[in-house]
Amino acid sequence: MADETPSSISQALGRIPGSIFIMTSHHEERNRGVMVSWVQQLSTDPPMVMIALPKGRPIVPLLHDSHAFALCQVASSDRLTQKIFRDGIDAGENPFEAMDIKRGPTGSPIIARALAWMDCEMIRHIDVDGDHDIYVGLVRKAEVKDDRDDEVIIKLRPNGLNHH
Repeated sequence: MADETPSSISQALGRIPGSIFIMTSHHEERNRGVMVSWVQQLSTDPPMVMIALPKGRPIVPLLHDSHAFALCQVASSDRLTQKIFRDGIDAGENPFEAMDIKRGPTGSPIIARALAWMDCEMIRHIDVDGDHDIYVGLVRKAEVKDDRDDEVIIKLRPNGLNHH
């Protein structure tokens, strides 16, 4: 690490692509959602994904109670969904109240206008020694909207030490 400058590390990390998803969860009468961009396929057999989620997000208690989540891929043109979940939701609010949603097999909300979605059983939570934790999901059901002309958001960051 002595040969590496923080600038070169930041630039290299920023080259790892991300995409915009809304991670949702449901338990009893509570629904939560959060925008995430650090999503990666982890396994093909069985199909699994992993999400790096900042510690302390309001969705975390629901993830642990329900052991389930969904990932809804947001179109670049869907500014309203991006704004709702980027800006955050007050604790008592249901972010899906004014949205057209359906439920996946786990009960997690699926945003109807999502380009693609995956409904997952949470099989691992890994508390790493950093500012994010890892959540691993076994994909139970998924769907891709083939009829959509919207573009997927692919993010590269100029500074990989900042998650925006």
